[in-house]
Amino acid sequence: MYASAMEFLEEEHDAWAPFEALIDLTDEDLDRARAGDDATHGWSARDLLGHLVAWQEHALAVARELAVGTSSPAKERADAEWELRGDAINAELTAAWRALDLGEVRRRARSVPGELRGTLTVVPETRWVKDADMLTFFNEETIEHYQRHRDELAAIMSDRD
Repeated sequence: MYASAMEFLEEEHDAWAPFEALIDLTDEDLDRARAGDDATHGWSARDLLGHLVAWQEHALAVARELAVGTSSPAKERADAEWELRGDAINAELTAAWRALDLGEVRRRARSVPGELRGTLTVVPETRWVKDADMLTFFNEETIEHYQRHRDELAAIMSDRD
């Protein structure tokens, strides 16, 4: 699928770029309630940003483990938990991000994507780009995940004051 880590990282960076606009929304726009909004599933901009960055943080934890070892206990734990609890995990992440100060939301949204990319540059390619399961994991947690939420992004951005 990808010939090199850099090819993946460039595509991931480009796929994430549109979501960076959420970071610069006003506090009011970040927290605007969208109850009953089918396009956003009732999520605010904060909810969407938090959802994506929370899963980037998970990918970052996995990347950190792969940088120093051949496996990721964090991924194994999360996979097992997802099998047991599924979308309840997403609900908990949403609640946790709603409780954060908006400054912290913005700080994490600005830092985590680059930190993930930077960490992946030190992970040997044999542990992720050349490992079909790990490549699938990183692709699903980033590029594919962003694609699944493009409609929410478009709806939120079109609804700004």
